[in-house]
Amino acid sequence: MPETGACVPDDLNPLRPDFWRLPGPQRQAAFARLRARDQPVLVEEGERGRTFALVRHCDVTEASRRPEVFRSAPGATTPPPARWVQALFGASMVNLDGPEHARLRGVVARAFTPRILARAEDDIRRTADRVVDGIAGAAGGDGTGDFVAAVAAPMPFHVLCRMMGIPEAERERIQVLIDRASEHVGLDRTLAQRLRTPGRGLRALAGMHRIVARVGRERRERPGDDLISRLVAPDRDGQSLSSRELGAFFSLLLVAGVETTRNALAHGLHLLTVHPGQREVLLSGLDAHLDTAVEEIVRHSTPIHQFRRTVAGEYGGGPGGYRPGDRVVLCYGSANRDERVFADPEAFDVTRSPNPHLGFGGGGPHYCLGAHLARQEIRAVLHALFTRYPDVHTTAPPSVPPTSFDHRVARLPFRLSVPRGTMRV
Repeated sequence: MPETGACVPDDLNPLRPDFWRLPGPQRQAAFARLRARDQPVLVEEGERGRTFALVRHCDVTEASRRPEVFRSAPGATTPPPARWVQALFGASMVNLDGPEHARLRGVVARAFTPRILARAEDDIRRTADRVVDGIAGAAGGDGTGDFVAAVAAPMPFHVLCRMMGIPEAERERIQVLIDRASEHVGLDRTLAQRLRTPGRGLRALAGMHRIVARVGRERRERPGDDLISRLVAPDRDGQSLSSRELGAFFSLLLVAGVETTRNALAHGLHLLTVHPGQREVLLSGLDAHLDTAVEEIVRHSTPIHQFRRTVAGEYGGGPGGYRPGDRVVLCYGSANRDERVFADPEAFDVTRSPNPHLGFGGGGPHYCLGAHLARQEIRAVLHALFTRYPDVHTTAPPSVPPTSFDHRVARLPFRLSVPRGTMRV
């Protein structure tokens, strides 16, 4: 049952921008205090209704698997997208429910044919090798550089572009548009900052939609062996994506898919730097430990902080139950440190098993469609990286903007090797 009574103080409220400016350990300590309340926590109450933070593993899982009660519409992000934005650009699958969501997800899921997935797996390995082979040049003469720019960002971007069938001539432009579309997501900005760049993100989104719409038209006339061709051609049920639906899916896949995998890769290298014992375990048997290491990196870093749901009807019964219109925030990072589920949850353990983390969602109809590909990408990069450069390490903590939406890494300084006679940072 959700708690009733007074809202939590601001320093415990994950909806407040200041909460996300706290150092990571302080945020985790705050979440631990919220989990100790043993129920969903009331964090805001006002004219727009009540909002609860779901901080326990069981509560996030329940809300994820009861879509008839906990609805993604009108929006899964905070704040939800404006209606005119959804009308103009199409509704993303993350903001849809019921038959409409099921139809779109079904079209997309059926487009991931065994042939496309097999080719994507081969391409992931080749791309990881190519990106890692180029890391020395990206690092410069002293062997240092930015791991995000050199490896973590280009890896998922090129994999997804090739899988979708985006022409190489369009990719540099798309990369710029992705950065612009996602640069302010979840960030608290002053009014002056918002006025200085009016519509910058929306213009970038429109630019991406124009590109993919043009590619979609070309694939309808001349289909290829790629994901866009499958999405715009009627499937066995006669279903396909319209140009607007294709644009919404493309934006979701590139912004969400690229950003989350990029962040997991960056956090992963830093975790393996600051936990040298775990690094030694991993390097003692890459093939034996990589799968569990990938799961632990996703659990510990949790690339997406939170999504929200809106309660469709009374649920739970009694005075402590949910009411229609209540909002809940699914706090994945807190759920992934739940003491009831994970032994020593603050520890980073590359052999942790079982590891029922919620880094790709809590199950249900909105579970991440790209989870399998993301796991493969992280695994392939780490295998290629530590095979070629077993001593690669970060030289400073990741630069993490204070965003409430994703565990974004803007920059991560790294060094390929430790000069003889020096001490690792």
